[in-house]
Amino acid sequence: MRLRLLSSVLLALAALVSSATRATAAQGFGRAAVVVTQPARTTDLVLLDAGYDVGLRAGMVCHVSRGALSVGDVLLVELRPTAAAALILSLTPNQAILSGDQVAVKVLKS
Repeated sequence: MRLRLLSSVLLALAALVSSATRATAAQGFGRAAVVVTQPARTTDLVLLDAGYDVGLRAGMVCHVSRGALSVGDVLLVELRPTAAAALILSLTPNQAILSGDQVAVKVLKS
């Protein structure tokens, strides 16, 4: 049930994302921008304007930021070449993930 929901959300996302928005996804490897946060029954989905084409993969943890402000972390759960869906793992207190926020693969330091 959940995978069907994610797949239908991604198909809708692909239809909504214009070529101009996709061009912004070329900002770098492992980076994307939030298109929309979609409320769902159990958790909110974060829809991104980039996917496999910029190196994102299912299971990756990504950090969400707005300029210098840290917003939270998301888990990539469903991907297409130019779109992705993620689940919110954590949020900074008093913050919400908004359209236009930047997402980058979280790199663990050794």
